Amino acid sequence: MPETKNIKNPMPYASSGDFQRIFDEDMNGLYLLSFLLTADHEKAEQCFVSGLEDAVNGNRVFKEWARSWARRVIIKNAVKVINPRPVEGSAHSSPVSLNSNGKTLPAERQMEIAAVLGLEPFERFVYVMTVLEGYSVQDCSLLLGCARRDVLAARSRALRRIGSVIEFHLQQPLTANPEKPVLDERCSSPLEDLLHVSQLWHEPKHNFQDEDGNGHNSQRYSKSSIQ
Repeated sequence: MPETKNIKNPMPYASSGDFQRIFDEDMNGLYLLSFLLTADHEKAEQCFVSGLEDAVNGNRVFKEWARSWARRVIIKNAVKVINPRPVEGSAHSSPVSLNSNGKTLPAERQMEIAAVLGLEPFERFVYVMTVLEGYSVQDCSLLLGCARRDVLAARSRALRRIGSVIEFHLQQPLTANPEKPVLDERCSSPLEDLLHVSQLWHEPKHNFQDEDGNGHNSQRYSKSSIQ
């Protein structure tokens, strides 16, 4: 008798319910991503809502990649809304209010997020996509519709400016808390030092493709709270 071959079940696709659950569970983290890109609360909400609609109604992706895809559709919508373009010089964005739902972020968290929001829009997108989200320079240039050299130059400028903010922060005297020993946690990884609010965790990056063969290399950060 011919040998029976074990046929593995195909990898399941994410359903609309899966994406609705992801956008509900990761609401704060996805909103934070949208806000860091748009630097505007109203536009961040717009990108969040549009991202959910696109994830539910767009191309099918494998279920295990659904969370990374949810972040990707947020980024794609932010690109549509802001249309960041490479610019010459060192212009900075206008100051942005960090209030959320009537609450004000602690001073340290305001500084951390403001460091990203203070970047020029194109630099901000490049920094969030390549540094915080782990996109390759090639993938970032394709999504932004620009040359690789523009991405490399913008990332270099953004890293220098973010580095200056972190250096200034590290030079400030520590405030002792009588209930806790004084521990300088500001010398953790650059991402954690910059964005404690996002509570980063490190995990293997996932390469995936949707039905159109679009690839993505993603390193996501955890659900966070803007309170």
